[in-house]
Amino acid sequence: MSQINRKPVHIAMFSGGAGSAYVAYQMVQTHGKENSKLFFTNTLWEDDDNYRFMEEIAEYIGIEVTEVVDGRTPEEVFYDYKFLGNSRLAKCSEELKVRQTLVYMEELRDKENLEPILYFGIAPHEKHRRSNEELIKEESILITPESRDENIRKAAGIRSFYEHFPLEAIETRFPLIETHRKDIDAKGIIENEWGIKLPRMYTVAIEKAEKENNELAKLLVENNVYGFSHANCGGRCVRGGLQHYATLYALWPDQYKEQEEMETRFNEYFKKDKFVTILKKNGTSYSLRQFREEMEREGIEKYLFSKDETIPCVCSFS
Repeated sequence: MSQINRKPVHIAMFSGGAGSAYVAYQMVQTHGKENSKLFFTNTLWEDDDNYRFMEEIAEYIGIEVTEVVDGRTPEEVFYDYKFLGNSRLAKCSEELKVRQTLVYMEELRDKENLEPILYFGIAPHEKHRRSNEELIKEESILITPESRDENIRKAAGIRSFYEHFPLEAIETRFPLIETHRKDIDAKGIIENEWGIKLPRMYTVAIEKAEKENNELAKLLVENNVYGFSHANCGGRCVRGGLQHYATLYALWPDQYKEQEEMETRFNEYFKKDKFVTILKKNGTSYSLRQFREEMEREGIEKYLFSKDETIPCVCSFS
């Protein structure tokens, strides 16, 4: 059936991100609760506080969360494909997020005669640090793979995927890039105007510094790092780089060790001749055990503030 005959349904891709929460609110205000959905694909690795945040956002906006779950964890996906996810390729995102999204979108079309329009909470990367002259030039932002901005390039990739991969193209919208011409402090609006506490993954450094007197957490806060850059997979995102995992070890060492043990289990199970790893250093494989031992031996500080070169997967923008 042609999409011309289907009723549009506006769907915010949501798994606990502040940007996507703000976009979802604006989407509902524009198109109405009856024409909107909050869509969550659960990886089963999510931090518990993400569920609290999503429930409170859904209540504030006035629509329920539509949750879809594959049933596997990222680790189980790695075993199924005999491939350990890493910063270059993450089958977990493809299987647990993207594939489940495509299946649900086709069900909306086939079973409910609805035409999905997807909304993502991607914003231009560190836009607030640019000069006024640069911002003036961006009065009309085009989502293009040639953009200087890594987040806009990521948006272009998402748009291209949903235009070409599904049975029929699915429209994608990025309001924080295409609609809003000024920086939107989504986190500030959510906390200060809506009265909803952010997921603890965004603020765990502050909490550790204040409640546990954690020295590394204090150091992070002093340098304006309050937690993780996104709220997905409980900090265990395989697309993270050295900075991400240094932050994980500094704030949640138990989760770091879970990931280290997973990496070891995978190699032992498949009897790998060459140890496969999540991380790379200087272009070569670098195990989480090696990284932990180096941080313990030489200090963690030099990695906490060195920006990762990895590009986050689509999970980061929901």
